[in-house]
This record gives sequence, structure tokens and C-alpha cells, in this order.
Amino acid sequence: MNKAFKNMFENSDISIGIFLPIESYSGNIPRMNNQIKLIRKVEEYGFSAIWTRDIPLNDPSFGDVGQMYDPFVYLSYLASCTNKISLAIGSLILPFRHPISVAKSINSLNNLSEGRLILGVATGDRPVEYKAHNIDFENRGEIFRESMQYIAILVSSEFPIIRNKLGNIMNEDLLPKSKFGKVPILVTGHSQQSIEWISKNSDGWIYYPQNSATQRKRIDSWENELIKNNKGFKPFIQSLYIDLATEPQLQPTPIHLGYRLGRNSLVKLLSNLKEIGVNHVIINLKYSKRSAEEVVDELGKYVLPNFKRN
Repeated sequence: MNKAFKNMFENSDISIGIFLPIESYSGNIPRMNNQIKLIRKVEEYGFSAIWTRDIPLNDPSFGDVGQMYDPFVYLSYLASCTNKISLAIGSLILPFRHPISVAKSINSLNNLSEGRLILGVATGDRPVEYKAHNIDFENRGEIFRESMQYIAILVSSEFPIIRNKLGNIMNEDLLPKSKFGKVPILVTGHSQQSIEWISKNSDGWIYYPQNSATQRKRIDSWENELIKNNKGFKPFIQSLYIDLATEPQLQPTPIHLGYRLGRNSLVKLLSNLKEIGVNHVIINLKYSKRSAEEVVDELGKYVLPNFKRN
């Protein structure tokens, strides 16, 4: 595996990343202000990763377009603005891109960043985007599997023979080759696949936040599946929206996909997630009532030191 995987994931440990944009905003479209300054601050404090999303179209009914930019283009730019933080996509909508293009992009960005890329992949769940791409929404699970198989062969073989519904390769080879280890490919949600398939064909699992008891059962199922299929450690990752209050002791109250809470309560929550087997948490500040810079400073000074990796 590449440098990013080794820096972010370790069995029985937890690391903290942050979703881009690093800002709070209402509505669909962020302002994207001061992002390079904030990203450099996040790196300096020791967050392990910055995460982009792949949202090709503004669907007003969905309510969020993420950081807006193409994830490969944006992370290529951010690779030149940072030194060590991992660069993660969470997640690329795989059926919308041909596997040759995906494989070439991930190897290119991994080389240019010297092994800092993590790739999350998903089917996507918006029928309007499938209609816009002229792709059958009902067939997305099969397309996803075929694309994963195609990419896996391309990045691991020289002059492979591939016969796939997405294309055939007989005497050609992918360039560039990765010079900094394999790019980890993590599946988001179920992506129309069984947990058995995900355990066999991915390098880790990204899931949504749930209550502790439910999430623990899911992680137990994941770890049992890995054991059953003779797989080693593969990380479990989840997102977490937070609205960090100024009162350090404020107890958690639910918001969409997360909590409003004080920093001491956040430390307890992250400690619990570590205990149940979560290996990485991606913090999202979209619903924060405070400035992003203020929240990043508080997280960096008072929360991250409790989860420093050796």
C-alpha cells in the first residue's frame, strides 16, 4: 500500500480527517473562501487527510455540491500546496467514468503526490445524474463491479488481457505505473454490493454515521467477514458532521449526520468510535455556526492531541 494508507490506518487506532470545503454554508453552493490557508493549517495541526467529493451536477433537491471542483483536478492542485497530508476522494462515482481513465488518473496523482492518494468509490444514488449520463440507474451495481475489476487488473498487471463489458484490452499497457505503492480503493456504503464482496474486493469500507450500538454491529460484521475470507486488516471509515459549540462540556444533540457538541464531548465521542473499531473519522463543518478557522484551531489545539499517532 502507499504512504497515505500507512499514515491514516492502523488496527485498533483512529485518525482524523476533514472534508473540503473547510467552511460552513447554507444551501447547495459553498463560497470556497480561504481554502488554501485553512488546508495548510489543517496539515500543520496534524489532521491525517483532506477529503474531496465527486458531485458532477447541482441537483437542487439534494442540498449540497461539496467542494464543486473535479476531485482529481483539485487534489492535483492541493498536492502542490501541501507536503504530507493524505489526499482522499470520498467518493468517486465509478459508473460515470471509464476504468482506464480512473486508473490513469489515480496512478498519475499518486506519483505526483509521492504516495498520498486514497480513493473512495461508490455507485452514487441520484437517478437524475444517471439520466444525464445516459446510464441505466438500475444497472449501476453491475457496472460498479465491472469497473472495480477492470481497474484492479490494470493497476496490478503489465500488458494484461481484459475482457469486460466496459472494454477489452489485448496487447496494451497502462501508464504511468505507480512508483509509490498501490493506491487503496475503499468502497462507500454498500454501492449495491454485499459485505462479502466488499471485503474481498476493496481495501476498506467507508460508511455513514450511526448510533454507537448499530455501528459496532456493522463493524463486527465487517471484521467477521474479513476473517471468514482470510483477509488481513482493512480499515472502517465513517463521516461525522459537527457543529462545535463554544462551551467545551456541551453534551451532544443530533444534527443531520452528526452532532452539535462541545470539544470535550467530541473527544469522548471519538474515543468511543475508536473503541468500537472505527479507524478514521472524516469531520464535516457544513453545519457549523462558528467560523471554520476558529473551529479548526480548537480542534487542532484541544481535540487532535488526544488522538496523535506515533
